[in-house]
Amino acid sequence: MSSTETLLKTLLRNPYSIKSISQAKQLHAQIIKTNTTHLNLYHESLIGFNAFHPSLPSLALKSIIRCYTSNGLFLQTLTAFVKMWDSGDYPDHNVFPSVLKSCTHLMDLRFGESVHGCVIRVGLDSDLYTGNALMNMYSKLETSGGNGGLSDVACQVFDKMPRLGNVVGNDMCFEVSSDGNMVHFGRNLDRERVAGGSTMGCSMKTSYVSPQSNKQTGFFDRFGGMSNKVSRRNGENGALLMYNVRKVFEMMPKKDLVSWNTVIAGYAQNGFYKEALNMVREMGSASHLQPDSFTLSSVLPIFAEYVDVMKGKEIHGYAIRHGLDTDVYIGSSLIDMYANCTRVEDSCRVFNLLPQPDSVSWNSVIAGCVQNGAFDEGLKLFRQMLMAKIKPVNVSFSSIMPACAHLTTLHLGKQLHGRIIRGGLDDNLFIASSLVDMYARCGNIKTARWIFNDMEQNDIVSWTAMIMGCALHGHANEAISLFGQMEMEGVKPNSVAFLAVLTACSHAKMVEEAWQYFNSMVRDYGISPGLEHYASVADLLARAGKLEEAYGFISRMHIEPAGSVWSTLLASCRVHKNIELAEKVAEKIFSLDPNNTGAYVLLSNTYSAAGRWKEAAKLRTIMRDKGTRKKPACSWIEVNNEVHAFVAGDKSHPCYDKINEVMTILLEVMEREGYVVDTNEVLHDIEEEQKRELLCSHSERLAIAFGIISTPVGSTIRVTKNLRVCVDCHIATKFISKIVGREIIVRDNSRFHHFRDGKCSCGDYW
Repeated sequence: MSSTETLLKTLLRNPYSIKSISQAKQLHAQIIKTNTTHLNLYHESLIGFNAFHPSLPSLALKSIIRCYTSNGLFLQTLTAFVKMWDSGDYPDHNVFPSVLKSCTHLMDLRFGESVHGCVIRVGLDSDLYTGNALMNMYSKLETSGGNGGLSDVACQVFDKMPRLGNVVGNDMCFEVSSDGNMVHFGRNLDRERVAGGSTMGCSMKTSYVSPQSNKQTGFFDRFGGMSNKVSRRNGENGALLMYNVRKVFEMMPKKDLVSWNTVIAGYAQNGFYKEALNMVREMGSASHLQPDSFTLSSVLPIFAEYVDVMKGKEIHGYAIRHGLDTDVYIGSSLIDMYANCTRVEDSCRVFNLLPQPDSVSWNSVIAGCVQNGAFDEGLKLFRQMLMAKIKPVNVSFSSIMPACAHLTTLHLGKQLHGRIIRGGLDDNLFIASSLVDMYARCGNIKTARWIFNDMEQNDIVSWTAMIMGCALHGHANEAISLFGQMEMEGVKPNSVAFLAVLTACSHAKMVEEAWQYFNSMVRDYGISPGLEHYASVADLLARAGKLEEAYGFISRMHIEPAGSVWSTLLASCRVHKNIELAEKVAEKIFSLDPNNTGAYVLLSNTYSAAGRWKEAAKLRTIMRDKGTRKKPACSWIEVNNEVHAFVAGDKSHPCYDKINEVMTILLEVMEREGYVVDTNEVLHDIEEEQKRELLCSHSERLAIAFGIISTPVGSTIRVTKNLRVCVDCHIATKFISKIVGREIIVRDNSRFHHFRDGKCSCGDYW
């Protein structure tokens, strides 16, 4: 503590040494000039000084309250406010906005309601700035009493203070409620008691009647009730809060643009979208005020929520006509709106037109690209943001990490992880969860688990990411164990968590366990199964050879099965060579989507696997006439921070000669070890030798051979494939892993395969 601060504290603790109001003013000025973060050191002494110099409270306390609030010392603000009232000095229009702002930040609606009672009592309910502060408080606080807000905090404050009784000469007082948790304003004489024994007095609880019980025509009747689209925050509490906001608004004799914007934003943020839009129209007709950037940025999220791009474009047009389109707040809202409407190109166009995009704008466009599958564009924008000297924040990393996960760019994910650690953000819950998901999806399940175990707290996102990671890597028992541990720790599983554990069961042939989880999801947690849950169970049954049971399960779904659900069964029909059921399933798919290329390919392959070449050829002809083409098999491998792509039979790679040489040598060694080519996987009516050549030129084999010649001896080879790994390539890769003594990780379109020492993590069940 500096010498000045020591002197100030000494003077405040010895009020007799200050002989005049002039000296008191000098002391006050010095306090204001001193670092405000230390004001709480002087607060108690300053209050004590009031008894000796009664003119000081009006001078000092009002300034101190404003100073506390402006520096984020909200608890101290309320403490000073209580003592100011207790001293008999009424607050004025300069004080109430600061106190109400503090109630808002502390999430304490009940205390704020009591302050509202004081506002009415001292006749400041018509003050413009106090009214704006009241509306802001009501629109942002969720329930009566907030989230507990000051309940615990109030106890700490008031336990340190003398018991507050009636104030002499003042008919208002504070009283602690019967539960001992909350302080309220009340009247000395005729105090009104409400349920539970709390003293509410001038609290808005007794000033207004709940709209649910009001039989008279009022606000809700005039506006036709609340919108059907209500956010999760709402219900009776949200309606009552916005009722209070609107009542305050209607009672204000003078309203400015801030007043209107506060109501509009309150409606929008609480999910009452219809009312928010009505207020925008009313503002233009009733007050002749023009919407500003705050107004537009408040209503744009409504159209993003409704995925109504046409209405969003109308707002965009208004912004352009009034020169607001280059405003960063409007720009960020437009970027979010277009991205949520899957118009990522328009999001990027809006961003590129911003003269000076800020951090929010950069993060909005990056998140929009990643959420719409434009992963490369998202990574490109992230690099540009760094070059523009915009410092990444928490949301920057949690937004870009899924791009690394989907593109399996492990080296970039590691670079981002290093930057996160250097920035001291690795303990952030959202970032840590993103890292778990990224490492798991990039094939490094060990690092994912290490990060997960190192987190101080695991939320549902991190639990789900870890469970799904274990499921995709073939660690079914570990995934199930984690799910049980999550439940034991009181984290309620959501639909995504159940999908993760069902996926684990599907990849490990755990039929009974899967049924238990599927039934528990509905019975114990009230979660209605989605298409992905049905598809997972159908896939499980079909993989296990229970084709008819899977067909019946899909047919009994409580929602219309999508083509993707039937396709899981059709794929298994090919594996188990059940042509009759495959034809039935294909008819179901074609009735839903006549141009489903995948269904044509699967049915054709089913015919080919059974040697019915004419039917297979007929289907290929139909596909050609429809202009549909089979997705080519492609594999990727990352070497020296560069991604190399291979397709089946591809000879265009610069290193093809070396790749072919390695493959020839490996094939010779593999055959000596007992490898026999499984030509049943070649679904073409050609000679056996041609089938052998086709198998040896599959894309994953080319990628693995390139990895062997391009990476250090003993290092892990990581390959990603867009289709399912065929049986012969699976057998061959097991042999290769043993011959070269290296771990080979192949991620196909449904799971990871870890090949090591001639074995695979999937146990040959995939």
